[in-house]
Formats: sequence, C-alpha cells, structure tokens
Amino acid sequence: MINKLTEALYADISKENLIENLVKRLSNFFDISTDEKKLLNDTADVVLKRLEYCISNIDNKYFQREGNPFFSSLHSGQYLIFLYYYTNEVNKVDTQLMDKLYYLNKILHSVDIYGAVQLPDVFFFEHPLGLVLGRAVYGDNFFAMQGCTVGGNKAAYPVLGNNLKMYSNSKILGNCVIGHNVIVAANTYIKDQNIPDNSLVFGSTPNLIIKENKAK
Repeated sequence: MINKLTEALYADISKENLIENLVKRLSNFFDISTDEKKLLNDTADVVLKRLEYCISNIDNKYFQREGNPFFSSLHSGQYLIFLYYYTNEVNKVDTQLMDKLYYLNKILHSVDIYGAVQLPDVFFFEHPLGLVLGRAVYGDNFFAMQGCTVGGNKAAYPVLGNNLKMYSNSKILGNCVIGHNVIVAANTYIKDQNIPDNSLVFGSTPNLIIKENKAK
C-alpha cells in the first residue's frame, strides 16, 4: 500500500506506523518515557517536511517511484536520513532523547552523526557504513560513501563547499576550506589544507594531487 507522508512525499508506510515503529526500535534498547513519545509525535511534521525536501532533490532511482519522491522505510540509507533529521530536531529540545536517537542510528547503520551536526538541506549517502561526520560547515548537495570522515584538528573544523563528493574512506580534517564542485577520491586524506573550486583531489596531505574536475 502506498501512503502519503507529506503533501509531496510518498512512502511504503503511514506516518502513524512510521512513528510507532521508531518508538518500538528505541524501546528495544532504551527506556522511553511518555514525554519522549509525545516529543517524537510533536516533532514528526517538521522531520517529515525536511525529509520530503531532501528526497525530492536527490537524483537516484531508489528515491523515486513512478516519478514521485518516495521514502522506503526498508531502505537503510533513507531511514538513516530520517533518523538524522529526528536527532537534529530533538537536539533543540531534549538532549537525552537526542542521545538515544543518535545511538540508534549508530546501532542500525554504523554511522556517527551527532545531533548538533548541521548537515545541509540536501545530502545523499551511498553504502554509508563507517561514516563519521563531525563539526563542519556543510555545503548543499553533500555526498559521501563508506568510511568517510569529516572532523576537527586542534579545535579547527572544515568549511565544505556545495556539490562536494567524498568517495570511500576519504577524510577531511581540521582547518580546511573545500571549494564548490570538488571530488575527493577514495582513500584521500586532507588535513589543514584548502582545495579550490572544481577540483579532483587524490593522495594525502601534504602531498595532495589536485586536478581539474572536468565532470562538474
């Protein structure tokens, strides 16, 4: 059965069942209070609206059905996004429930994305096992694959441009400004180094190889 989660987002599950299933999953690992259940319900509309916008702007066949944005509760990459939005929204109100949602995303998807991390309105992960996304400024249309890391070095954090693509096991750490339309090749390690717009990056700091991104 096809359901509508929002005005524009279709799904394989109703809103009520989606929230009920989330409460059950949380309850498998943590004590969930009546107030926490209420907060999950009260936050649902904002979370689903953010989910709608993100999925509507992802060009991937698994995020569409018959030309419409579609959320599958059994697609782990999509459920990861759903949980992140909940973690991020709940963080504004209740850090204890946020910790539980953050932990649940770790358990289910092997990702580490804390509730205070502000991902862009549109992002997409592929095979994201082992993904660690810490404090940074994230540009729109951020893409990452398995084993990628974004984080700090000596209390300095990256600023990432729009349309950044991080391929498997690449890392961006510390005082970096990464330009728009940059591709970071698999196993690349960038630390405290700036990358210009429209670049393709290989290797490891301080011996990075930077070429023009002709696929922009």
